[in-house]
Amino acid sequence: MIEGLQLRHHSADEADAILDQLVDLYLKVYSDGDEFHSEDRYRRQLDLHMQRAGWELVTAAVGRVWVGYGYGFPLPPQTRWWNGIHGPVPPRFTEEDGTRTFAISELLVHPNWRRQGIAATLHNELVAARPEPRTTLLVRPENVAAQTAYHSWGWTKVTQLRPNWENAPIFDVLVRARTQRSEPS
Repeated sequence: MIEGLQLRHHSADEADAILDQLVDLYLKVYSDGDEFHSEDRYRRQLDLHMQRAGWELVTAAVGRVWVGYGYGFPLPPQTRWWNGIHGPVPPRFTEEDGTRTFAISELLVHPNWRRQGIAATLHNELVAARPEPRTTLLVRPENVAAQTAYHSWGWTKVTQLRPNWENAPIFDVLVRARTQRSEPS
């Protein structure tokens, strides 16, 4: 782990005060400028996600410099998270009760701070104390670095999904059992 890396957990109320910092880092990470990663869409996404029961954010900083963050929330009954699945899935895979699945919605690291174990550290910190028996996330198939990291941390691809969001790409759906834990690389 990087010397001086500071992790901090935030509730939705606490995160509201740092919303602009979250958006600024997101825009640096996704600086390619495509419509899906626009500031307006991300602010709407954050607003919706922060209202979810159990929403949690973990930030990483070195000194006063934000280097990354991750957030997620438990999937409620009748969640729309699974809408847009392509292909078959195991029986009852999409059934949620609010306690079954923790969804990681964002896990990002500033480009200047990548390949130093920060993503793994954030990942572990975000999921370590979660009571849900499984965790899920969506990752673009062409994001080789993220795919490689997630698979090395014990994640398994189940299917693909195109969320019902404006300009949404196709994502791989990954799942991981709670008992698995990654080690920072």
